Amino acid sequence: MVAIFKSSLRERQHQLIQQLANSIEEQWIRYLDLSPYQIPDDLGYVEGNLEEEKLIIENRCYQTTQFRKLHLELAQVGNRLDILHCVMFPRSNYNLPIFGVDLVGSPAGIGAAIVDLSPVNRDRILDPIYTKALTNLPPIDFARPRTLPPWGNIFSKFCLFIQPQNNLEEKLFLQRVLQYLAIHCNTALATRPSIMLEAQILAGQRYYCQQQQQNDKTRRVLEKSLGKPWTDRYVTQMLFDCP
Repeated sequence: MVAIFKSSLRERQHQLIQQLANSIEEQWIRYLDLSPYQIPDDLGYVEGNLEEEKLIIENRCYQTTQFRKLHLELAQVGNRLDILHCVMFPRSNYNLPIFGVDLVGSPAGIGAAIVDLSPVNRDRILDPIYTKALTNLPPIDFARPRTLPPWGNIFSKFCLFIQPQNNLEEKLFLQRVLQYLAIHCNTALATRPSIMLEAQILAGQRYYCQQQQQNDKTRRVLEKSLGKPWTDRYVTQMLFDCP
């Protein structure tokens, strides 16, 4: 088992981001056998400046038998923006969807919260095991759902994208993320590797990464602070690296 080191950055972030980051790592430790993952040089911890405010990015990555990369990114821009980004990339011989969750917070609250188990097969449809488990979750009626971006055809019909309106909705979103994550970890542990599907899985993961790389909001923030060459490398080698 690898050690989970305490983060000084998350202690200064929005409470929901702190709670979710801690809970994700707790779930990973509970269900999975984590090993270290080699982060590219100079991309693990990054500092920059954005409009006279300090930008901090902290990355943690692990790997397991089923997952080539478990990535948890925390970022902060001065006192006005807190970010959590998490993606679990399955290995190319495990026919599993891609778990992803993002939170964007500010002093006014959480402006965007999204979680999904994104299928990587040709039809973009989740395996019946996932469909049954997710369908059986109790429904939650969030007051303000948000619209997916134009490149969001990678997400499943179970994608939850909202702007939480109060502490109760934040708590409900946190619970739903952990439910998705528990379903995913349990299913991954029960899944056997399949070399026959490897080409299809790789193609699906590449498409997922290509679509995510179109997120202009992320690029604009990084380019203003750290420049375009560094941003291109960070997006393609750290955030959404294609196997």
